[in-house]
Amino acid sequence: MRKIVVFDRVTADGYFSGPDGKLDWVVPDAEIDKLGGDAVPGSGNMMLFGRRTYQMFESFWPHVLKSDSSEAPDPHMPGRQSSAMRGMAVWIHEATKIVFSKSLKEVTWHNSRLVGDVEPAKIEALKSEPGGDQIMIFGSGQIVSKLTELGLVDEYQLIVTPLLLGSGKPLVSGVASRVPLDLQDVTRYDSGNVMLRYARRK
Repeated sequence: MRKIVVFDRVTADGYFSGPDGKLDWVVPDAEIDKLGGDAVPGSGNMMLFGRRTYQMFESFWPHVLKSDSSEAPDPHMPGRQSSAMRGMAVWIHEATKIVFSKSLKEVTWHNSRLVGDVEPAKIEALKSEPGGDQIMIFGSGQIVSKLTELGLVDEYQLIVTPLLLGSGKPLVSGVASRVPLDLQDVTRYDSGNVMLRYARRK
């Protein structure tokens, strides 16, 4: 059974985007970029999206692959490019992209599939499909919150940025009860970013 893994950058005060949805507060980090750049492309990878994050990704990542350059731009930092970002672009493009939306009529990005509501039976079916052992979620706060409420997120990998944003959008909201987590690992980076890896307590 595949695991659902939330991978997100958050500020030290818990926001995953600014009030306007911008991510201009992210502290660039080549070591963290390398995590995505080193990921193995292939049809076995899967990602889950809400509509807004899917459209944001679709407006950026497919276009960077049209260039013959060995590097790709960083969506968080205009003017910054790296080979790791190019690797991330390939990974995302080739992965199966599951989009939860009731307003979209179709999705046309390579390997995308449109699904309606977040329902436990649908999620369990996705987790049972053959492929890589992790199903990744980037951004998509509403989907993360719903899956958390349903007890369907297996692991949270949070890149905590050394910054207090003051206001913004929390990654998880509207969860009715506490969700105990077990700390699996802590990784510190020279940039001041820290990765916290938590598993949902069974």
